[in-house]
Amino acid sequence: MIWKRSAVLRFYSVCGLLLQATASKSKVKGSQGQFPLTQNVTVVEGGTAILTCRVDQNDNTSLQWSNPAQQTLYFDDKKALRDNRIELVRASWHELSISVSDVSLSDEGQYTCSLFTMPVKTSKAYLTVLGVPEKPQISGFSSPVMEGDLMQLTCKTSGSKPAADIRWFKNDKEIKDVKYLKEEDANRKTFTVSSTLDFRVDRSDDGVAVICRVDHESLNATPQVAMQVLEIHYTPSVKIIPSTPFPQEGQSLTLTCESKGKPLPEPVLWTKDGAELPDPDRMVVSGRELNILFLNKTDNGTYRCEATNTIGQSSAEYVLIVHDPNSLAGQNGPDHALIGGIVAVVVFVTLCSIFLLGRYLARHKGTYLTNEAKGAEDAPDADTAIINAEGSQVNAEEKKEYFI
Repeated sequence: MIWKRSAVLRFYSVCGLLLQATASKSKVKGSQGQFPLTQNVTVVEGGTAILTCRVDQNDNTSLQWSNPAQQTLYFDDKKALRDNRIELVRASWHELSISVSDVSLSDEGQYTCSLFTMPVKTSKAYLTVLGVPEKPQISGFSSPVMEGDLMQLTCKTSGSKPAADIRWFKNDKEIKDVKYLKEEDANRKTFTVSSTLDFRVDRSDDGVAVICRVDHESLNATPQVAMQVLEIHYTPSVKIIPSTPFPQEGQSLTLTCESKGKPLPEPVLWTKDGAELPDPDRMVVSGRELNILFLNKTDNGTYRCEATNTIGQSSAEYVLIVHDPNSLAGQNGPDHALIGGIVAVVVFVTLCSIFLLGRYLARHKGTYLTNEAKGAEDAPDADTAIINAEGSQVNAEEKKEYFI
């Protein structure tokens, strides 16, 4: 079978040369403008590559595709290599196109299109095969992790060509300070890449998703991701919330012990002034709540809520002061002294304004009267004074009124 295949290949090649040699003298001049044109092709592993060879000016000259091993794939429309993955797309005097399906990494290399002029002209097309990275895996997480521990996570993916890029995200925010390692696989064509993330955890990391994202040109802008949800154990945090800010005698008071921790602390312990609750009939504990019925002055003191889990213990305190309803009502009522002071200021300002306005009016009225009588003060008798006063009124140029 091998010698038959070789004979067929040689037959196609020799036939092409003989055909061209027979008409070489008539074609030498016309072949000067003939040249095969090809383009490099990039395809994802497992995909289909289309190899196209075109000749703008061709006077019935044969075209041939050969692989990197110089094996003839197609001679015009005749298939020369028995490979079911290779098919004819188009064959004419101006074009020879073939397809290679289910492309593997071994198909990568330089393919040759030959135009059988005298001499033979060739054009090269390089087929690049992209290795698709495998789905990434995150390792290094052991649940649970204690608050304050140093966590080291490693994300790894294999089979990429060229080497893939790995990025880390926490709470949708990218983490830049990471380690990156690239290793060549055994086939010496693809790569295994890994990235290591180191950080110290706290309680805010509990339930957070850490994402490893692999970017590669073969993924068509759809990266592959791996996700690890963190579980962090931490000591409780405790806060006491009263039902009212001013507890009064005769009323009821509820103190809520708000405790957070992982594992969740259950139950909580209530004490008063460092001892057990003195009146269990009126001081009732229900879950995380302490209900004190019919408050009185003897209930004053420091109440403590203590929460414990397997990691540790924490507590909070609340100082209870029971108020007299009457005194509290007085404190909450209107401030009569303040209101009286404001009224006194308003009255004082009003009186001052009236006084100043009166003085202003009196001063300008006196000026008016004085100018009205000007000219009569030097008269020897009453009749002359009247005449002089009337004369001053006739002269409008000299009379000036200041009263407003």
